[in-house]
Amino acid sequence: MLDGGADPLYVGRRLVRMAVEDIGLADPRALRLSLDACETYERLGSPEGELALAQAAIYLACAAKSNAAYVAYNEARSLVQSDKSRPVPEHLRNAPTKLMKELGYGRSYRYAHDEADAYAAGENYFPEGMENTEFYRPTLRGLEGKIADKLAQLHELDVKAKKKD
Repeated sequence: MLDGGADPLYVGRRLVRMAVEDIGLADPRALRLSLDACETYERLGSPEGELALAQAAIYLACAAKSNAAYVAYNEARSLVQSDKSRPVPEHLRNAPTKLMKELGYGRSYRYAHDEADAYAAGENYFPEGMENTEFYRPTLRGLEGKIADKLAQLHELDVKAKKKD
C-alpha cells in the first residue's frame, strides 16, 4: 500500500480497524499496539515511523481473530432500533432525592462489589418485559477463551441463584 502511494496514516487507520473488527477481544492488545503504531508514525514520519506500522501489521497477522464483539454490537444496535424505548428498572435507578427514594428508586439494588466474587448472581438488569438477551458469544480463540470460561462460571452462579428463589 505504501509503495502504491497510500498515506501511511491511512494504512494505520486500516490496522486499527482490523484490530477492532477482526481481532477484537481475542487479543485486546492488538488495538493498543495499532494505535501506538499510528502515534509513532505521527511522531517520526517516514521512513522510521513506517517500521512501527509494519510491526503492527505483523502482530495483527499473527494474532488470534474474533469478530464476536463486533457481531454483538451490531445485534444490540439492531435490537435498539427495532424495539421500543424502555424505562430503566426501578431497582437500578439513582435515588438522590427523598421523593425518588419514596417512589422505590434504587430499592433492592445489589452492589456487586459487596457480593461474593463481586458478582450479583441472579440479578436482572434488563427493563421489565424484556427477556435477558445475550449478544456477546465469545469464541474460544485467544483471550476470548478465558472470557467464555468466565461467562460460563457467572451463568452457573445465576442458575444457582435462581434455583434458590
